[in-house]
Amino acid sequence: MKPLSSLTNRIFLGSVVLIVVSIAVAGSRVGVTVGARAEQDLRARLDEASALVAEYTRAQFADFVVKGTLIADLPVLKNAAATDHPPTVQPIALDYQRRIGADVFVVLGRTRRLLANAGRVRPDDAEVAAMLDASTGSPDGAAFWPLGDGVVHVAAVPMEPGPSPVGTLIVGFSLDREAAARLRDVTHSDIVFVAGRRVVASTRPDLPAEAFADLVPGSEVVLQPTADDELIGRVQPLGAASAGEPVAVVLRSRAEQLRVLRQIRSQIIVTGLVAVGVATLLGYGIARTVTRPLRAVTATMREMATTGDLTRAVPPVGRWDDEDARLLASTFGQLTGALDRFRREAAQRERLSSLGRLSTVVAHEVRNPLMIIKAAARRLRRHDAPEVTVAAQDIDEEVERLNRVVTGVLDFARPIAFDLAPADALAICRDACEATDVATGDVPVTLQAPPGPCTLITDAERLRLALVNLLTNAQDAVRDAAARGAAVASPPVTLRLRHDEDVVRIDIEDRGAGIAPDHLPRLFEPFFTTKRTGSGLGLALVRNIIEGLGGTIEAAPRPGGGTTMRLRLPARPPREEQRT
Repeated sequence: MKPLSSLTNRIFLGSVVLIVVSIAVAGSRVGVTVGARAEQDLRARLDEASALVAEYTRAQFADFVVKGTLIADLPVLKNAAATDHPPTVQPIALDYQRRIGADVFVVLGRTRRLLANAGRVRPDDAEVAAMLDASTGSPDGAAFWPLGDGVVHVAAVPMEPGPSPVGTLIVGFSLDREAAARLRDVTHSDIVFVAGRRVVASTRPDLPAEAFADLVPGSEVVLQPTADDELIGRVQPLGAASAGEPVAVVLRSRAEQLRVLRQIRSQIIVTGLVAVGVATLLGYGIARTVTRPLRAVTATMREMATTGDLTRAVPPVGRWDDEDARLLASTFGQLTGALDRFRREAAQRERLSSLGRLSTVVAHEVRNPLMIIKAAARRLRRHDAPEVTVAAQDIDEEVERLNRVVTGVLDFARPIAFDLAPADALAICRDACEATDVATGDVPVTLQAPPGPCTLITDAERLRLALVNLLTNAQDAVRDAAARGAAVASPPVTLRLRHDEDVVRIDIEDRGAGIAPDHLPRLFEPFFTTKRTGSGLGLALVRNIIEGLGGTIEAAPRPGGGTTMRLRLPARPPREEQRT
């Protein structure tokens, strides 16, 4: 068998493929969306960090300039600088430097003599002179100067401004490794300070210096220090965006930023694997709910085809089995039941047909001797001996009984020819009740019917015969119950007539002993009887008559004891409708 020839495998594989494709598409879409969002977030954070660096350095430098201007204007420092005596100026400079926390705090005299050098970073005389020249030559009085392991941002503030100031105060802060570390803590980004083509301070000493050559302020740089990591950076100018000015390169790791994407992808893969496993189980389970009852039906069909036994029942379906498969199984059960019933009925009809033909021959062969026996019995009844007369009477009675049996067999075997004509159902029921009352008056029959005629198209004589037969059986049942000592309620037998435009309903109820439940299904079978002297053809003939008239008949136990025969006759039999 091919793998895809099974419905179970097709449903199973279809479910798995659908889940895998859905998860793959969803994962791809999520990955693309999250990746794009992560990239946007990375650049937004990089821009934010660059702005923080620029704001931090500008604010810090502006703070030092303001404080330096205020200190330069203080009389204590100016008077000390006016003495042009370094030991006098140095303690005062140290005090003010600690107060403002400047990295560079230099006091020069009127002749540019170094009077105090109190900062954390202490340039020599040549460096001080160079910084002073750079600052005084700058439009804003500030300058950057590489010094030690960093670059200092200084401003020169004249004390007592005028044509002949008493001195100059140089204040500033250093952009070194410590400053870079502080900015890294604030911005959560790596910081590299570059002056010219030289890296002066960096939080990533592992990066090659040549990677930061020829930087353009405001541009973006991409570095890949390792195979698994990639850095993206923004070049942020620290002063005027001109050549030679120091810049800060703000770096962020793309791999670290996109780690969330990898985690999401890992979760999607794990979720996909779990979903595929669940889909596999669910697909197999769903497929089984469809194919299991189908397999049961096909297995039963195979057994029926092999054995010819249509009575084999389909195994019961489970509560979780597919509804359509359940319907198929139940329909198949009904179909096999109907086929088996049809086969039994066909066999029975064939047997009855053969029996009918045989019965006709036998009945004709038996009737002639019966007539001779009956004629002989009548001659014997004229004999003088009483015992001969009694024997002749018994013979005559048995001949009459045998003749009735033969007549019943002939009536049952030959097709019934109906003479349909409009008739009054009430009149037919009344005649049947009167006939049974005249024949046997010990069990009266009560007729219940609405007033007025009840017209239907039927064979009145055949219908009357059927009703007489049913009423006689009802009377026999009442007599049997009375013979057993049971109390018979009144009325013992009731014929109830009801009708509407399309259907005539006739119910015959008796208060007899009732019919055993196991006898009810066979009640209308030919030659089935519970009477010692019955032929078993009366009810079979009644059913033939009622069904020939287009009606139905059924027997049901009566509540409280007894039996009800229900007849349903159409007001216009189908035969009559076709004929007209």
